[in-house]
Amino acid sequence: MKYQKVEKQLDERDKLRKFRELDDAFAQALRQLDDPDSGFDIPTGPPVRSLAALEKEDLQAQQQEQQREQDRVFKQRFEALLSEYGQTHDDVAALAETLFTYGLWQRDEASGSERL
Repeated sequence: MKYQKVEKQLDERDKLRKFRELDDAFAQALRQLDDPDSGFDIPTGPPVRSLAALEKEDLQAQQQEQQREQDRVFKQRFEALLSEYGQTHDDVAALAETLFTYGLWQRDEASGSERL
């Protein structure tokens, strides 16, 4: 019995000694971090992005997705109109070029977009 108590006391002392060593090492590391002249180089991960930057990226991604969806819907409607009126892409291109040539339609003008 006494032997077990002694062993237990030594075990507790050993644990306390190891804890103190770890505590001292941790305190020394913190002092090195606080010292501006310290050459202690800590590897860091990628830079942390702010919440505003993440929200901006999310907004841009959402806008790009909306633009892709609008493009898809436009192409689908355009193809349906071509099919409905029996026209080809070349016919529409020739019509648009004629309108541009005679100044009846400007290239940057979105005619009829108010009705969409």
